[in-house]
Amino acid sequence: MVGERKLTPTHEAPYRGLKVLDFGQGIASPYCAMLLGVYGAEVIKVEPPEGDWSRYLGTTYGNHTTLSAVYNRGKRSLCLDMKHKDGIAIARRLARDADVLIEGFRPGVAERLGLGYESLSHDNRGLIYLSVSGFGQSGPYSKRPGSDSVAQAFSGLVSVNLGADGVPHRVGTTISDVVTGVYAFQAIATTLFARATVGTGRWIDVNLCQSTAALLGHKVAEFILEGGAPRALNVPAGTYQTQDGWMMVTLVNEPQYKRLCAAIGRDDLASDPRFADFAARADCADALIPQMREVFLTQPTEAWLTRLHAADIIAERIHDPGEWLRNAHVEATNAAVCQDTPGVGPVFSPRTPGIAGLSEDRLCPSPDVGQDSYQVLIEAGYDRAAIDELVQSGAVRQAKK
Repeated sequence: MVGERKLTPTHEAPYRGLKVLDFGQGIASPYCAMLLGVYGAEVIKVEPPEGDWSRYLGTTYGNHTTLSAVYNRGKRSLCLDMKHKDGIAIARRLARDADVLIEGFRPGVAERLGLGYESLSHDNRGLIYLSVSGFGQSGPYSKRPGSDSVAQAFSGLVSVNLGADGVPHRVGTTISDVVTGVYAFQAIATTLFARATVGTGRWIDVNLCQSTAALLGHKVAEFILEGGAPRALNVPAGTYQTQDGWMMVTLVNEPQYKRLCAAIGRDDLASDPRFADFAARADCADALIPQMREVFLTQPTEAWLTRLHAADIIAERIHDPGEWLRNAHVEATNAAVCQDTPGVGPVFSPRTPGIAGLSEDRLCPSPDVGQDSYQVLIEAGYDRAAIDELVQSGAVRQAKK
């Protein structure tokens, strides 16, 4: 049984010896698989002949977009035509020796292909099988197409992200995909822990809409208890334009408001009865915030940060991703990792939080479609003649060297 394989974990690679098949495309499923690879697992990315669709979403650099280059690090690529019976047979053979299988097909598709959990677990009782979808494997919306934007809208996240124009906006990054990948990773981690005692794997159902809703936490409870959209929590917290940029200021207790007013030279705002506490300031935000904005425009960001930090006020410059990457604190703490990807160049990404040492730096760059097909099949027990026949039939594709 797969669960009995002797692992040789270390703090830098606790999942060393773990075999993962990643049938996912896009971000959520591949990101989950990449995280397993960050922690030492062997990850085989199984792609269709046309490749993962994330390879073409956005500007292409060589054979990648930034999506495919970032979220498929640490993997090898096997290219199978799943419309070919031999492609399905190879997938089933690989699944017999896998610890984890990740798929992101529409609900029901994997089962129709003969790659569903019930079928595969019959030959591999220790298999941990993860399905990632838009709305989940059951329920009236399960067959609907899903995406990051749809999940943000459906979950309520867009509704609480109002712009200055009063319009609800999606968050400007693929937050639903990424958080789904993280929740999927932790679900696999807990199942691996249980498998060591129970001896069997299980089917895990993780979807974008539920994962995004989980981000809202107290907002759902708040909405119901207050009978609708609640007042703002910590007025006058928010974004403010300065002479040379933008900054974020926030408050978490009443004394901070008085210190903020003193730091910006507006003690009168602290003594104004209209702004006596958080609730009052929320009701009178239209009178308070414009005055704050006017003050912050009078000096550069760094001057304000010096004054606010001296007063122990929570505030920071608003960076764009490039500014974040070049920030002295980011550089000093090795908060980013860079990998030279063939045909692309240096690919920068934030380091995965919590990993031991610098193990993420040793990940191989994201592979081209099918670049490891021969090697993966050799390791699975196929001889070269058999692989050549599979390539000739179209069941397997090997990237051109």
